[in-house]
Amino acid sequence: MRRSSCPISRRSLLSFGAAFALSPCLAWAQSAKVARMTPYAAYEAAQNQDIVLIDIRRPEEWLQTGVAEGAIGLDMTQPGFVPALLDLRQRYPDRPLAMICRTGNRTNYVTSELAKQGFPGLIDVSEGMVGGRNGPGWLARKLPTYEGRLEAVKTRTEAVLNPKP
Repeated sequence: MRRSSCPISRRSLLSFGAAFALSPCLAWAQSAKVARMTPYAAYEAAQNQDIVLIDIRRPEEWLQTGVAEGAIGLDMTQPGFVPALLDLRQRYPDRPLAMICRTGNRTNYVTSELAKQGFPGLIDVSEGMVGGRNGPGWLARKLPTYEGRLEAVKTRTEAVLNPKP
């Protein structure tokens, strides 16, 4: 069996559609579109808590470059990826979910597929961490990062998923 070059399965994305139909955010689904954002704009928006910034890369990639300051880590190859996005959408219904990867290729794919399923409030940080065809990227723009060790990423992610009053 040929393995797809994209680590998220079509089945995972399609099963998202059924789960989303049960979501209280269904009103947003009527006009699901993907916006684009530069790394600098994403950094500013994350610092102001105007967006939820999500690094969708794998843990070994977080170690290589660090994680964008203000971002949480949700590995898109894990089975809990789509349920975590649904949880974030329910927790933060008024904040767009902005996704960043290495070069912008994966975020383009993931945000496009989610939008086709009606997932609302998506932003593609299209330059990614190291840059690519869409621009120089987070690191070349000298934006801050934090250490990509799994413990650090889990701590930051936990703070967003379970904020203390």
